[in-house]
Amino acid sequence: MLDSLFHPAVSNWFSTALKAATPAQAQAWPAIKQGTHTLIAAPTGSGKTLAAFLSAIDDLIKEGLRKGLTDECYVLYVSPLKALSNDIQKNLQEPLQGIADNLLEQQLPAVDIRAAVRTGDTPQSERAKMRKTPPHILVTTPLPNNLLN
Repeated sequence: MLDSLFHPAVSNWFSTALKAATPAQAQAWPAIKQGTHTLIAAPTGSGKTLAAFLSAIDDLIKEGLRKGLTDECYVLYVSPLKALSNDIQKNLQEPLQGIADNLLEQQLPAVDIRAAVRTGDTPQSERAKMRKTPPHILVTTPLPNNLLN
């Protein structure tokens, strides 16, 4: 299933790192990849977040290989808790690095996908850096003025 939905570098990373999709992922990916609005209702630890992010990363990889990524935010993930936002950002690094390694192994160009977390505690210097060079994936919390300043 992965091979028909995802770029080979993405499916190779997933198959090597995680072996098999969870039921939640297997049901969600076809709908997500078709562009259908998708709600994943499953227990904690069932791979819901990775289901969403892997689809988004796959789209970014394909776009990056096709014509390159521009300096803009493609994916906005709103997390209810700051601690969860930081965990998500850390957990993004493993698939991003693993997929980058797979691209290299397949002798394909690198696609540099930037990911960042922005919360109410993000220093002004970091905010300015994000405005100058936006992350492709932004994980944030739902503070009312978090993205305005």
